[in-house]
Amino acid sequence: MTASISTIGAFRHGGRLREAMAAYPDAPGPWLDLSTGINPEPWPGPRAPADALTRLPDPRDLADLEAAAARAFGVADPGRVVAVSGAEAALRLLPGLLGGASAALLAPLYGGHVEAWAKASLVAELDDPRGRAADVLVVVNPNNPDGRRISREALADLAAERSDRGRWTIVDESFVEVAPELSVADLEIDRLVTLRSFGKFYGLPGARLGFAIGNNGFVGDLRARLGDWPISADALALGLGAYADVAWRTSARDWLADQAARVDAVLARAGLKVLGGCDLFRLVEVADAHDLFARLCGQGVLTRPFADHSNRLRLGLPSRKDFNRFEQALQAVRS
Repeated sequence: MTASISTIGAFRHGGRLREAMAAYPDAPGPWLDLSTGINPEPWPGPRAPADALTRLPDPRDLADLEAAAARAFGVADPGRVVAVSGAEAALRLLPGLLGGASAALLAPLYGGHVEAWAKASLVAELDDPRGRAADVLVVVNPNNPDGRRISREALADLAAERSDRGRWTIVDESFVEVAPELSVADLEIDRLVTLRSFGKFYGLPGARLGFAIGNNGFVGDLRARLGDWPISADALALGLGAYADVAWRTSARDWLADQAARVDAVLARAGLKVLGGCDLFRLVEVADAHDLFARLCGQGVLTRPFADHSNRLRLGLPSRKDFNRFEQALQAVRS
């Protein structure tokens, strides 16, 4: 069966595996989901104990988690760190919290930001002066989907200059764990908001955990919006364990870098040009990316196409055990 790419919502974002399975019922299983930039080998620690699910999360545990995250992010004051049910949830709240008549989003970038700021946004290039003059500037660093990087120094200078002029800068660092030298989360710039994701690097997106870091006024307003129990017992337990595991964090970074290099070699042999990415995903250029997407679906491999770029495809990294299948599927559709 050949399904239209539009039938599975693939253009919106990755992760719609059940739709892909329904559209391609004859594909061999189990499916290999490479449609998202998520570590395929997650942090292996325990979830919440059973009794934690029978009571409300304790505010002291939430404070402990935010302190653990602050240490991992290099943030001196844990009071500046707010746990949320994923960076996606935080970014949707920002327009209501920050206001602003104009918002500039540095293109290309994650579509959730475009949707969140739809009433005020201008999608701009990095050197567009209109973007730099907007009330709110949104930057993803490293960027999704092309991996564009802005140095910590350049971003810090930009955010400080904008703050002095009464303008907000939002930096989405959802992928920064694989490039920690880029992070500005620790900087106490008044009108700087930094977003961090737990699920991507730690490979546990279903936990729905993320963080927003900002000044005291911002975090107070955000906490008031979120209420007393913003995250689940599982998110608390997983975050507390994972952020304390420095050894795993170091080894995961090394492995992801090695695995990304292996993926690059396979892509090159298949004649696919790597345009960019980071150590959690790769963006490739191919003449008919939509056709390649469909062919890979026929092999039970889900990737991420783009409505506005029919020659681009994003692929996440396979795990160790799935690497040979990824390589064989690509060979099968490119031979």
